[in-house]
Amino acid sequence: MPADTGLDTELTAAAEKVRILAAQHAAEADTTRKLTPDVVEAVREAGFARHFVGSRWGGTEGSFAELSRAVMTVGEGCPATAWCASLSAYSARFTSHLPEEGHRAIWGAGPDVIIATALMPVGRFAEADGGWRLSGQWSYVSGIDFADWALLCAVLPGGDGPPRMRFFALPSGSYTVRETWDSIGMRATASHTVVVEDAFVPGHLSFDRADMMTGRSAESGLASHNVPFQAVGGLTFIAPVVGAAVGALNACAATVTGRRRTPGNETKLVRASGRIDSARHLVEQNAEVIDGRSFTPELMARNERNATFAAEMVCEAVELLMRAAGTSGLGEGQPLQRFWRDITSATSHVALQYDTAARKNYSAVLLGPEAA
Repeated sequence: MPADTGLDTELTAAAEKVRILAAQHAAEADTTRKLTPDVVEAVREAGFARHFVGSRWGGTEGSFAELSRAVMTVGEGCPATAWCASLSAYSARFTSHLPEEGHRAIWGAGPDVIIATALMPVGRFAEADGGWRLSGQWSYVSGIDFADWALLCAVLPGGDGPPRMRFFALPSGSYTVRETWDSIGMRATASHTVVVEDAFVPGHLSFDRADMMTGRSAESGLASHNVPFQAVGGLTFIAPVVGAAVGALNACAATVTGRRRTPGNETKLVRASGRIDSARHLVEQNAEVIDGRSFTPELMARNERNATFAAEMVCEAVELLMRAAGTSGLGEGQPLQRFWRDITSATSHVALQYDTAARKNYSAVLLGPEAA
């Protein structure tokens, strides 16, 4: 197990309570395509949103290892809840790059603020007196239906040289939400589209995208606020998926009884369990690298590979489980088919794809840089 560098914030114990509640509401959330208010409040009260917030604002300054364990625990009950819990923690970490006045605007009244982030720079911004003007449409913004703030990335059009990209924090009510999320899996993440039309954003609610990518925070000396995005990006998304795989294993085991308990099906379960345990170990290894601040190019590239490979192993595991369960596992009332859909949807994320998230950097570790 990786060693935590932060204090125990009791998030792991709180996550077990969230898991139980979320599992009770998982079928309803899948049908209504949104988390119930009770589950959202449980995620907030458990401390996910405040996990990386500084103690001066009431945050708990927790570790990556503890967060990963907590997210995986929640994922066993409801992957969509775990996905939103994970993103609420990491979004607060991103937001820490704001100037001090921005910290006060967001966390001055308390640390349990849920922030939804759009990482892709698809919006446009322009300079304005005292800040910026922002416009655009951002798709797939998970948790936006219950978020207190949105953190959106945009680019400055025109100009010479590399494009200028910045993040902008906007409070709920200053943007509109179009309900566009219609995936067959992860339905309750409410990963809808955020629309901003020429909104003014004051200077203290914006920061340069390069700060987040390089992991250099001029506003905070906390270790968790100074982590290169390459090292941590995939961990955000793979931890909920691994938790979901454990939930799928448990759901499948409940169906393999009576005539379905054959040597062949037992073998499928055992093979799936090995893949899931291996994926969990890779998640823990990634958290250990980050908490240990081992930000060498080799280890950061390995973190990217670990996340994508763990996603591949989980997909293989759930296919084995579906074959073991047979037709009974596909019934609409069966949790296994819901885990299967959620895992299939979640692992389609760009951060969990070899070609976009791991191939180039880790192939350079194995083969050296490409010839000019």
